[in-house]
Parts: sequence; structure tokens; C-alpha cells
Amino acid sequence: MNYLFTSESVSEGHPDKVADRISDAILDEFLARDPQSHVACETMVTTGQIIVAGEVGSEAYVDIAGTARRAACEAGYDRPGIGFDGNSCGVLLAVHNQSADIARGVRREEPSDQGAGDQGMMFGYATDETDRRIPLTLALSHELVKELANIRREGLQMRYLRPDSKSQVTVEYTPEGEAVRVDTIVVSTQHDEFITPTESGLSQEECDKAMQQQIEKDIKEILLPRVMGKLSEANRALFDDSLRLLVNPTGKFVVGGPDGDTGLTGRKIIVDTYGGRGAHGGGAFSGKDPSKVDRSAAYAARHIALNLVAAGVCRRALVQVAYAIGVSKPVSLYVDTYNTAKVNLTDGEISRRVARIFDMTPAGIERRLKLRAPIYTETSAYGHVGRNPRMETKTFRSDDGTTFSQTVELFTWEKPDMVEAVKAEFGI
Repeated sequence: MNYLFTSESVSEGHPDKVADRISDAILDEFLARDPQSHVACETMVTTGQIIVAGEVGSEAYVDIAGTARRAACEAGYDRPGIGFDGNSCGVLLAVHNQSADIARGVRREEPSDQGAGDQGMMFGYATDETDRRIPLTLALSHELVKELANIRREGLQMRYLRPDSKSQVTVEYTPEGEAVRVDTIVVSTQHDEFITPTESGLSQEECDKAMQQQIEKDIKEILLPRVMGKLSEANRALFDDSLRLLVNPTGKFVVGGPDGDTGLTGRKIIVDTYGGRGAHGGGAFSGKDPSKVDRSAAYAARHIALNLVAAGVCRRALVQVAYAIGVSKPVSLYVDTYNTAKVNLTDGEISRRVARIFDMTPAGIERRLKLRAPIYTETSAYGHVGRNPRMETKTFRSDDGTTFSQTVELFTWEKPDMVEAVKAEFGI
């Protein structure tokens, strides 16, 4: 019997994502000046206020308040008329030095002996369901809010859009996990009060209804065609006349962003990863330097899963890795292929071979994936996985007002660069 599965996404203007962006922007500023910086930065955003707390060990000085303001503005909150303004909001800082007890387990005279920054288990997942090797429900959810943000920034259509938005996509699957059709799409987007009783002569209730009808029409006629234009022919075929579309189901969404809901770093970890497929160890990513295995090992586990699927070892893979604080080698590494393996090996045998190919010590992960660079702001919205690896030159401002640039490689864990090594190990 077929089943339904749902994933969601949120835009860069969602309050939790604003908090993630601020935390990652601060991390990038430290790494751009001192690649050996150790940062654990938490952010809360609410009406008129940004609060940044955390621990930092670095030789660099960073204007944390200024960085937080810039990040909020870049997320779309750059004027008071939308309820939150990065230029004028208050910024409260509560940042102090990294714990010496933690540092002694991480920093070593021999860099290769670097210990894990914490205990815990991390997961990486990949599937051949999409060319980005992430679940279709998640890929579609990301695309909806990302395209909505593109429309808002262009300023040519749907000019009432504000930064905060959410999406949710439900897909019908066969028992074997093959997508049959897109069943339901939910889109909620913050908007201006673009129809008012004063200008229209309508009652407030009539204005609210008229705004919702206009937004729903624009989602159907503008957003969905733009999104479908970016999909493969096979995925476009999953949309049919029975699709259920729900737009701003509450009827109105003017108050949003940090003014409508408090945002916190790390509160969208399922959006950040696999949309509810696979598994999650529970640790958030944003604001953490790569000595924190919550982040770096999750990226490395994704890198393994992606390369296993890309090499043809299996159609789906879930990789679990676990660490003890201060210990360099993982205490366990396991691969679950969900009975989709194309090689005549058990999951335990596959796991042992994977452990031979991939160095999963914290230092090895940092080196292989080039993680000690300012590459993290770009991860703060639309998922840390399923992204396109690329080179990018980023510009930073020094204390004296001069600028400096660094060319970095983004989303290195999304590269199928170990396929040949995997094929050689598995005799494919």
C-alpha cells in the first residue's frame, strides 16, 4: 500500500534561520582572520533585539555586534517597516573564552592527535531519489522558499513579499520508496498589508480574504511555474491536477520574522539535514567551528553516504559515527544500506571497508573537507546538504576600514570525489 511522506523548509528570513545566519557569519569573521579559531556562538532574535552568547578562543578581534547587524540586514530585515531592522535593533553580547577543560581535550601539540570537541553520534544520509542525493520532499520544499526569496529580492513581482516564509511538501510513495505524485504543498509567506480598509473601502475581514486570494493566485501562477521550470522532466511529471495547495492557511501573515516569533540558533536541524529521512544525532551545526564534531562529523558522514550512493554501492545509505570527547578516533562507524546494497556484502562488512577509506578523526575531517575556512554563512539557509560545491571569493572588512578577500571552496562534503576510491575498495 502506498504511503505519504512530508518534509518542510523555511526561508532565510525565518527567525530561526536569521539566528543561524548571525551565528555562522560571526564564525566566518573569526575564521577569516584566524583559521585556528574555536567558536561556539549562539544567537537569539526577538522584537527589536539580537542576543549573542557563546565561547570563543581566537587570536582575532571581530566586531560581533556589527557582524550580527549585517547578517540580519542580509536576511532581508533592513528597514523598520517590516517589524525588525538590523540597522537599529539592540544587540546584547555575552561572549567569553572557551572552557579550558574542553580546550585541553581538543588542542594538542601534534595537530593530527586533535580530540573530538564533544561526545555524541552524528549521521549522514544519501539517496538516489534526486540528482542532489537528498529526499525529493526536502528538495522541493527548499526550492519553494528559495525561489520565493528570489522573487522578493528581484522586486518585480509579488512586491508585497516579506522575508519570512515556510513550505511543506507531501509526496506519495510506493512501498518500495518510489515517488508516485506530489500530494500536497503548503506555502506560508509573510506579506505587507497591501489591501487596507482605508484604500479599498472594504472591511478588515474582506481585506484579509482578498490578500490571501491574491497571494494564492500568485503562488499558483508565478512561484510554482518558476519552481517547476527548474525540475527534471521526471519530477515535473509528479505534479497533477489532484495536487492540493494550501497558501497562508491562517488567512493572514503580516507579523513575522523576529517580531512574530523568537528565533534561536539550531532550532531547524531537520530542515538543515534530511527532512525527516535518515536520522539526526541531535546536535545543531550553525555557529560551531569544525572542532565540534556535531558539525564536522555530520558533514563527513554525509560525504561518505553520498560517495557510496554515487559509486553504486547502494541506492540509499545512512552513516552513523560516534565520538568520545577528547579522543581522536571515533568509537564506532556504521553504514545502514536499507537492504539496497548492490554488492554482496553485509552492512557490517561495508562499514569496515568504509572505515579503511575515510579518515574520520577530527583533524582528518578538517583537512579532507577544508573546513578551517570562512565557508559557513552560506550553509545557514536552504540546507547544509544537497547543495552545489563551488569556489567563491568572499570579502571581509578589517578594523581600519580596508577590505581583504579569500577564495574558499563551499560545500566540499557534497563532492563525489571519493567515488573511484570507493569503487576500488568494493571492486565495482
